[in-house]
Amino acid sequence: MRHMLSSLFDLFGRSRQFMLFLVGGVLAASIDIGVLQLLLYNDVHLTAATTIGFLSGLFVNYTWHSRVTFDTAASPTRFGRYLCVVVINYAFTLGLVTLAQALVDMPLAGKLLALPITAINSYLLGKYWIFK
Repeated sequence: MRHMLSSLFDLFGRSRQFMLFLVGGVLAASIDIGVLQLLLYNDVHLTAATTIGFLSGLFVNYTWHSRVTFDTAASPTRFGRYLCVVVINYAFTLGLVTLAQALVDMPLAGKLLALPITAINSYLLGKYWIFK
């Protein structure tokens, strides 16, 4: 286990590109949450506010990774691949949240477990498939 963690650190921990990836994720999440809060403050319906916030974060995330993290041109093909990864990560997260709820009555545990796994998945698929 120690060797595996050391290998992951070597792969990601010293990588400028991975750090840019994480910055983009934090930026996108901040925009998602900020837009959601702004819309809720202005009495926009919860479902609409959540959707608009999510889509805002999604587009910022894609744009950041295309232009900054992976330095490639945006394209419909790349965006389609990006959406595939979003769906895969969502399904995985939903599965872990549901499993954690069923096993230990703690959906947050599943979400917290999913976050680093989906971040690594997104980075690797971004680097080797979406933006290659």
